[in-house]
Amino acid sequence: MRLTMMGTRGVPARYGGFETAVEEIGRRLVDRGHEVTVFCRQPGDPEYLGMRRVELPALRFRAAETLSHSVASATRIVREAKRDPASRPDMVFLFNAANSPVLPMLHRAGIPVAVHVDGLEWRRGKWSGIGRRYYLGAEGLAVAWADALIADAVGIAEYYQQKFGVETEQIAYGAPLLGSPSRARLAELGLESDGYHLVVARTEPENNVDLIVAGYQSSACRLPLVIVGGTAYETEYQRDLATRISSDDRIRQLGPIYDQDLLDTLYAGSRTYVHGHTVGGTNPSLLRALGAGSCVLATGNTFNAEVLGGAGLLFDTVAELRTLLVAAERDPLLNARVRNACRDRAAAYSWDDVSDRYEELAKRLADGWRRGRQELRPALRTAMRVNDEAVPRQAPLPFPQPVQQLDDGDASVA
Repeated sequence: MRLTMMGTRGVPARYGGFETAVEEIGRRLVDRGHEVTVFCRQPGDPEYLGMRRVELPALRFRAAETLSHSVASATRIVREAKRDPASRPDMVFLFNAANSPVLPMLHRAGIPVAVHVDGLEWRRGKWSGIGRRYYLGAEGLAVAWADALIADAVGIAEYYQQKFGVETEQIAYGAPLLGSPSRARLAELGLESDGYHLVVARTEPENNVDLIVAGYQSSACRLPLVIVGGTAYETEYQRDLATRISSDDRIRQLGPIYDQDLLDTLYAGSRTYVHGHTVGGTNPSLLRALGAGSCVLATGNTFNAEVLGGAGLLFDTVAELRTLLVAAERDPLLNARVRNACRDRAAAYSWDDVSDRYEELAKRLADGWRRGRQELRPALRTAMRVNDEAVPRQAPLPFPQPVQQLDDGDASVA
């Protein structure tokens, strides 16, 4: 089959979860004999891991970058299919519901499309007003126009079922099993194995980096806090966070790291991996931490609780995180127990299984299967109503492993 993946920054995967999914799934589909084309924003070779790369420009400002690139991608697909019908993809995987406006273009060329809807993008702190309403409306367009919807977490599937009454294909991501950390690579950054707490996240409000920093700064932790990540656009949130970080010489902000081997070494060598994400579905960074056997501390929302399956420790407040950080430093038995549980949990997330599901869905769509769509106007009306009952809730318990605070500020396992 000729399969196309679009709507992301492309491959190699250097940015986030969508790009990781495209790389891991695309390379496996190539190995199974399929022709895979990936539309990319960054420069690179014309082929990567057997996938054909097509580079196209995008408008370089936040509100339009993703959609502008998808419009350019869809235009290229339709133009090539018109010039050479044999080049028409058998189906397209379109990532991010925000790209749904391009669906009619692809349908007019007779191309079926599965939309990976992502998380609750409209709840991200960087969007308000028109931006928030756009993302809400884009959900409605996906419900009305997509030939299949993909959700990567139970919480996302339940959201679409409760809000729109539609079924989704529930397909998570995979968790790579990582090896032991390289002391030499850690030394490049002045770090030692098991000698730091790690955060890997874009510095956006919904990722709670400020809460993590506050929890760490209020603790008596001796090991440094290492923060990997940033954003393409400077914001007030970033500036305030930078000011807070600069006041504590225990915190090291490394910025984005695109060397995957180095990043994997950081996961595997950390004392804890602290995950603050709240609005996505199944998060690849969290899965990577599981595969590294990290001691995972995560915000207690339904998405993180689903991925961890009781393996990690959950927190919701600065005080709860402070307790867990100190406990991880001072109780090696607790730390080892959580590490082992996280490593075991990673086995539930296989990229091979994920690729099986994508391949099976592609074959169904290429053979003519379509899900039942909703009418456009009712779907848009429903989309613009924020249904609080449909939004996934916090996890019911903050601590799978009981931890208690001591009078002197230390923590111990209860």
